[in-house]
Amino acid sequence: MLEEILEQVQRGTLSVEEAKEKLATFENLGFAKIDHHRKKRQGFPEVVYGEGKTNEQIISIIQVLRARNNQVLVTRISKEKAEIVQRSCPEFIYKEEAQILFWKDENTEEAAPQGYIAVICAGTSDLRVAEEAAVTAEVLGSKVHRFYDVGVAGIHRLLSHAEEIQNATVSVVVAGMEGALPSVVGGLVSHPVIAVPTSVGYGANFNGLSALLTMLNSCASGISVVNIDNGFGGGYNAVLIDQLAQKGARKN
Repeated sequence: MLEEILEQVQRGTLSVEEAKEKLATFENLGFAKIDHHRKKRQGFPEVVYGEGKTNEQIISIIQVLRARNNQVLVTRISKEKAEIVQRSCPEFIYKEEAQILFWKDENTEEAAPQGYIAVICAGTSDLRVAEEAAVTAEVLGSKVHRFYDVGVAGIHRLLSHAEEIQNATVSVVVAGMEGALPSVVGGLVSHPVIAVPTSVGYGANFNGLSALLTMLNSCASGISVVNIDNGFGGGYNAVLIDQLAQKGARKN
């Protein structure tokens, strides 16, 4: 990338000012510094966390990101705030259950995914977090198969999908209450499992702490745990694993 820009300057097809803009590591908006090199370093553009930001701040940030990237993702954004943002940025799509606002350039060619991520959710009350994981993975380019309301209280529901789950490259398992579902899935599959505890549960759940501790103390191998209600983190990590698996498949 650096050599290509310098060669363009040498040939006279790119001005020094344009080169400086392309080589800038971030853009200072005053209230935010937009990391334009995030995609070069990590493979994906900077993701915007919507909570705590004003409508005007979100609009300014996503317009800057959209100008330089072929996808933009905003997490934890309410329906009311998203509707206001969409008036200025009507090309953005809002997924209410996931609380995600996103845009993808439909003209960008992407390789068809070779495998898929299994997003598994214990109960209907966990759907918001599960959808945050699923939509995140889809926006970032992975294929997702959803398996919802398959918690341990009726384990036969999970087992009826066992083969399809086993064929995934990675599973994201979302559960509240006692948080036992990732351990069950971990004992059934040969791929990595990302456990996402939710704050769903009665008082002794301690807003997800009991589910988090259960998942951290799992006796099943291959389980990694993200923070409470962090569907984005689970989905993002799953995409990284899925992409590594796809690279390996293409080499073979």
